Amino acid sequence: MSKVNPIPEGFHSITPHIIVKGVANAIEFYKKAFGAKERCRMSAPDGSIMHAEIQVGSSIIMMAEENEQWGCLAPKGGSPVVLHLYAPDCDAAMKQAAAAGATIVMPAADMFWGDRYGKITDPFGHSWSIATHISDPTPEQMKQAMAQMCG
Repeated sequence: MSKVNPIPEGFHSITPHIIVKGVANAIEFYKKAFGAKERCRMSAPDGSIMHAEIQVGSSIIMMAEENEQWGCLAPKGGSPVVLHLYAPDCDAAMKQAAAAGATIVMPAADMFWGDRYGKITDPFGHSWSIATHISDPTPEQMKQAMAQMCG
């Protein structure tokens, strides 16, 4: 028996697996919003999407259709989880996501930790932060900038 890699090719140690009400529509949204590529799609006996995978940049996101019987629940009225996306141009990425149907909840701005950063909510209730790393401040510079921002 041949030995297999314990982490499949292309995956990272932690891979987001999101539950969506309307996976097929979500896949199309993520293609438009983030340039996602669909990797696979498997249907359940009832025709719903039991498992799908998309790739955004170098990261894979697994998806499943909401199914209360299986304990798979999509966000309703918000989510305690934020998916963080690094992009070469934060402003362009946010504009593209908004054009695809996302809601901007925090416009992009330069942040004290060295990222240009903003937040959106996708049409399926998932929260996303989008950032471009723009500087490498020292811990002291971050502390001072945070004090100015919050003071």
